[in-house]
Amino acid sequence: MGETHCAIAIDGPAASGKSTVAKVLAKRLGLNMVNSGAMYRAVTWEVVRRGIDPQDAAAVVALLGELVIECGVCAGHSTMTVGGVDPGAELRSDAVNAAVSSVSAVPEVREVLVAKQREMLRLGDLVMEGRDIGSVVFPDTPFKFYIDASEEVRRKRRAAEGQQDEVGERDRQDARRKTSPLKISEGALVIDSSELGIEEVVEKTVEGLRERGWFDREGGAKQS
Repeated sequence: MGETHCAIAIDGPAASGKSTVAKVLAKRLGLNMVNSGAMYRAVTWEVVRRGIDPQDAAAVVALLGELVIECGVCAGHSTMTVGGVDPGAELRSDAVNAAVSSVSAVPEVREVLVAKQREMLRLGDLVMEGRDIGSVVFPDTPFKFYIDASEEVRRKRRAAEGQQDEVGERDRQDARRKTSPLKISEGALVIDSSELGIEEVVEKTVEGLRERGWFDREGGAKQS
């Protein structure tokens, strides 16, 4: 965390609902929302576009040294371009879905993107979602949440979105990687979204923020 700005960290596995919860929460609190997963997907998109084997870590690192990655915020949401190009809907392509865990496991990729994620805090208080936000990116924030759901529910959510990635395998790859594995960070409030609507999960998150003193901070965001 910075001296005056704080991050709300929302972690969880694929299709747990964390991205939607983060968007709704950020809007309610009037904060910027940062999707860290989109950053990893953007790099993966370039790996796939260039025909690089996503499991060839050396080749991925070599590409990383060539890339011009720019992060910003537009209308309250994080943006990212690679070589001046916004991948847009391609971030959710089947090819990116299949390769993102391998690319994300490369330590050098995580080092570069974690640094950029931390830089986002200079813009003010924010909500950031991902898989290692509370454990690695902002380990000192007291405002940590882990949004979970059963594998069956998450698989159905992915299918409803028209996506084919296997969430169980994504979980296993993300949990096994040596660098920044998916895990529940110390002090995080765990919310199971399996049988809850988005608004219900957001309400539980807001209550967790209230209990942890988010709304009592000097200059802290107030609930709208």
